[in-house]
This record gives sequence, structure tokens and C-alpha cells, in this order.
Amino acid sequence: MIAYVLRRVLLLVPVLVGLSMLVFAIARLLPGDPVKLAAGPQATAAEIAGLAREFGLDRPIPLQYVDYVTGLLQGDWGRSILTRRPVADDLAVFLPATLELVIAAMALAIVVGIPVGLMAGVFRDRWPDYLSRVLSLGAVSLPRFFLGLLLQLCFAMWLAWLPLGGRFPLIEIPPPVVTGFLTVDSLVAGDPAAFSLSLQHLILPALALSLNPLATITRMMRSATIEVLQQDYVLTERALGLSFPLIVFKYVLRNAMSSSLTVIGLYFGWLLGGTVLVETVFDWPGIGLYATKSIVTQDFMPIMGVTLCIGVIFVTINLLIDLLYGLVNPKVRYE
Repeated sequence: MIAYVLRRVLLLVPVLVGLSMLVFAIARLLPGDPVKLAAGPQATAAEIAGLAREFGLDRPIPLQYVDYVTGLLQGDWGRSILTRRPVADDLAVFLPATLELVIAAMALAIVVGIPVGLMAGVFRDRWPDYLSRVLSLGAVSLPRFFLGLLLQLCFAMWLAWLPLGGRFPLIEIPPPVVTGFLTVDSLVAGDPAAFSLSLQHLILPALALSLNPLATITRMMRSATIEVLQQDYVLTERALGLSFPLIVFKYVLRNAMSSSLTVIGLYFGWLLGGTVLVETVFDWPGIGLYATKSIVTQDFMPIMGVTLCIGVIFVTINLLIDLLYGLVNPKVRYE
């Protein structure tokens, strides 16, 4: 087990190196001159050259990449050309907001999708199965931004049950920052009012973001359940007289979840990079909005920082998913 983990960790090194090279090359190949854009339309040639020299953009591309990687190894993710702020500081502010949103969305998708898919497979071609098919198809077909607008219109405008957008009321004092997750920080601070407010702001964007993975997990779980129910050991257990609920929840569920774990790991990474529309609709201050503004202004360092950060989280989550296979399915052995 330990040897397997070490091998997987070592394999992450060339992946991350390749990702850094690819991101750096793409950022440098983007059309336009970010130095001129940051200097302003009235800047002189000397001012533009001085700004390029300040950020090391006057050096050859290979040397720029070496400087960038050296800085990464020392914890320096570079600085924004426009704001002059360290990218690491910006990521520390915006990344927890996106992670909180993605974790809430995936938790909702897992908690609902796995039992619904299990029941759809158990009651194949009956009304629970038909209902899950209709709901899954609708969830996949509905665009996230449109669903977000519908949720805002219904629950915020008409019913006035939940906030229209944002992460916390502007007129309220947020809890002290410990983890960056407002819900967790509220509990740590022992402030139930702040926890309620942060949870109310989280519900609608998390729901809008969760429907696609929920539908996929449901369909994957249904297919895996149907396949497991046809296995010989399940037929043997039924012939021995074991109760059907015991077979389903003790044996079928555990074996059917293996295929869903892969989808969960992939969707976690996809949602991290695909929160832009939801964050825009709900005015959620995450890395999606941060990256979008950086792309519009051709700010290289934040773009590369966001991409690398998502890449590291993505490969880490998939490593954890691989390790979970051994816990969920004892047939899997790591050597």
C-alpha cells in the first residue's frame, strides 16, 4: 500500500511539470501585450520597458520559465501585473470560496445521486426507475446559468426565502477567517447566526452546480447496480434466503459504488474549473470570477496560478479516489 502511494506521488511530478510548461506556453502565446495594457494608453515606451523589466518579461522565454518554476518551489506564485498583488495571496482569498461551493455541490450530488441510482437499479423498469430517468435527463439538459437564474427568480424574487446572490451580507460582520470556509468558520467561532446566513447564501449556487454531477452519478449508480444484481454471488445470497434489503445495502451498494467513485473524482476537478457561470450569476467571489477578469485583462500570472492550483487539486483528488477503491471494494489490492 505504501509503495503504491509513493509510486503514484512520484508519477504526479512529471504531470505537474508538464502542466506548468503547457500553461506557461499558452499564457505567452496569447495575443496582445499585457505590459502595454497594464501601463495604460498614455504610457511612454520607457515606462512600458520599465514595467516589463520589473516583471522580468524582457528576458528570454526559457529564462522566464526557469524563474517561474524557481519561484513556485519557494512558494512564490508571481505577482499580478495590474494589481501588483501576489497571486498566492489572491488564491488564498478566492480559492476557499470556490472549494466551499464545489464541496457543497458534490456532497449534495453524492447524498442524493447514490441512493436514487441504487433504487432505480433495484426497481428497474418501474416507477422509481422512470422517475430517475426523467429527472436525470432534465438535470443534464438544463444549462447551469439558466438554472441559476430560475432559482433566483423562484426562491429569491418570488418567495423571498433565500438571498439573491453574494456569499455573506454586506451589512453583517463575517466570522474570523480560520479555514476560509464561511460555514466552517462560523461553527468554529460559535456563531449560529453567521452559520445560518452563510448557509442561506450557499444553497442556491450549490444546487445549480450540483445537478449535472447528480444526474451522472445517478445514471452510473443505476447501471452498476443492475450489473451487480446479476452477479452469481448475489443470486446465491438470494437463494440462501438472505433478506433482500440486507443484500442490497450490504453487498450490492458497496460493489456498485466503485464505478461511481471515478465519476465523483472527475467531476470534482471539472467543477473547480467550471464554476465561472454559476459564480457570475450568483456573484460568488471565487477563482472562476478571478480567472475570468485575469483573462480579459491578459494578466498572465493569475491565469497560470489558477490553472496550476486546479491541476494540483484535480490530481490529488483522483489519487484519493484511487485509494478509496481499496476501502470500498476489498477485491482491489495495491502492491
